[in-house]
Amino acid sequence: MTYEGNEGTSVPPRHHILHYYGDAVRVIFVIGAVVLIIAQSTGAVLPLTTGGTIIAAILLVIAAGITNPAQYWIHWMNAAIAVMGTLIFGTSAINHYRARLNIFDPSFVYIETIALLSLFALYFTTKTIRGLLQRPNFS
Repeated sequence: MTYEGNEGTSVPPRHHILHYYGDAVRVIFVIGAVVLIIAQSTGAVLPLTTGGTIIAAILLVIAAGITNPAQYWIHWMNAAIAVMGTLIFGTSAINHYRARLNIFDPSFVYIETIALLSLFALYFTTKTIRGLLQRPNFS
């Protein structure tokens, strides 16, 4: 595929979109899905059932795949997913810590990692939503 001003076949350069952090959220969601699958397959005790873990991983990957700056609704969906992840895994991590269980337990490490990934995803999604709301042509 040839683009104007380009002699050969290549991908057009990325355009910087002010206050758009969907690319970061996309990466965080995919990493979170991978961590969920690895944690479940290695026997970590997660606050989700095996089926719930698989569904959560699929949801994260689908949300990551359709995240783009042209569709505003996906950023609200990403925020909801990040809030749920933070609540579920953050609460579980805090309860684990307060119970004075071993913080080097692989289950705790996985749960804490997913909670922190969810928190970072929420931060970047919130920044994206704020940027979208500040656009004059927001509809």
